[in-house]
Amino acid sequence: MLLEGKTAIVTGSGAGLGLAYAQELARHGAAVVVNDVDAEAAESAVASIRSEGGRAAACVAPVGSTEAAEQLVSTAVEEFGGLDILVTNAGILRDRSLLKMTDEDFDAVIGVHLRGTFTAVRAAFAHFKSHQVPGRIICIGSPTGQRGTFGQTNYAAAKAGIVGMVRTWALEMRRSEVCVNAVIPVAATAMTKTVPYFQKAVEADDRGEPMPDFFRKTLGFGTADDVAGLVAFLASDDAAEITGQVIGAGGDRLQVWNHPQAAAEALHAGGWDVEALQGEGRRLIEEHLQTVGEKLPELPAELRPEQG
Repeated sequence: MLLEGKTAIVTGSGAGLGLAYAQELARHGAAVVVNDVDAEAAESAVASIRSEGGRAAACVAPVGSTEAAEQLVSTAVEEFGGLDILVTNAGILRDRSLLKMTDEDFDAVIGVHLRGTFTAVRAAFAHFKSHQVPGRIICIGSPTGQRGTFGQTNYAAAKAGIVGMVRTWALEMRRSEVCVNAVIPVAATAMTKTVPYFQKAVEADDRGEPMPDFFRKTLGFGTADDVAGLVAFLASDDAAEITGQVIGAGGDRLQVWNHPQAAAEALHAGGWDVEALQGEGRRLIEEHLQTVGEKLPELPAELRPEQG
C-alpha cells in the first residue's frame, strides 16, 4: 500500500475536508491521529477509519499552542511508534467586513489557522529532524489566500501567510529531505453549502449523484474526496521531488499555482520620483493592473438557484 508503515497527523479532522483526508491516508495504509476540539467528532472519525480496517487514534485539542502541537506528536509516537506525515487542516471562520471585524474575530482565526499551522509544523519538523525521518508536511490553504474574498480579512491573511511559510520551510527543510507543500482545495464545505451559487452542486452531492460538469470542469469545484487523493499522493514517497509548491485540486481539475513574480518592470534614470510616477510610472502600473478576488462565470440557466 502507498503509505504502509507510515503515521500521519491530520488536524481538524473530525469532519468535513479533514475527515476525508484522514480516511484517505488510512485507506492507503497510514495510521492516523485524528485531531478535533470536539471529542465526539474525533471518536466518530476514528471509528469510521477502524470500521474500514484502518488504524486511528484521537487527540482532542485546540490547535494553536505549543503544548497542543507537542501533544499531537506525542500521541502519534505513543500510539503508533513514530510520525511521518503532518496535514494541517484545522480552521475556523469569523467572517465580517473590515469595519465590523473585532480584534477577537481577527485573533481567533489567525490563532487557529496561522499559529496552529506554525506550531504543529515546528513540532513535527523537530521530530523528523531528530529521528532522520524524510517527512511529508501538507498545509491546507485556500483560494481566498490566493485572491482575496470580501469579508474575510482574517482568513485571507492566515491562508496567504501559510503559503508564505511553506515556501520558507521548503528552503529550511531541504537538507533534512522533508517535503512541505500547500494544497488549495476547491470543494463543497459547510461554508459553500450556504452560497446560492453552489446550490445545484451541493444538492447533487447530497443525493449521492455526480455534480454537473459546469462545477466539476469549468469551476474545478467538487467534493472533499476529490482533494483527498492529492493529499495522500503528496504524503507518499512518490512525491519526494515535490516541495515548496502550491497545488490546487477540485472536481476534475488539478492546478499548480505560480509563485508571485513581477508582471511588468521599467527603469528610470535617477529613480522614480513623483513626477516620473505621474507619467511613465502611472502608465506602466495602469497597463498591468492585476485582478482582485475570484470572478465566477455566470451560471447556466438550468443550474441557477431556485427562487422562493
